[in-house]
Amino acid sequence: MHLNGVGWIAAIIIGGLAGWFAEMFMKSNTGIFMNIVMGIVGAVVLNAILQAINFGPFGVGWIAYLITGFIGACLLIWVGRLVRR
Repeated sequence: MHLNGVGWIAAIIIGGLAGWFAEMFMKSNTGIFMNIVMGIVGAVVLNAILQAINFGPFGVGWIAYLITGFIGACLLIWVGRLVRR
């Protein structure tokens, strides 16, 4: 699992922020635990997608992790809505 140069504790905090921003942006209704999970998993999923198409990550550090987590969490919310329909 690649965390863009941040530690586990920082990944949880930044993942929570990224998930919360995605929740607000996508007008979803999830709790704090799901925000953290979506932010972290979203960052990992988006990194995997970017590596699969030979496009590097957005950078290294907490800002890059926040951006990646936000976009990845938005993708997860979007896919979740598609599956529920």
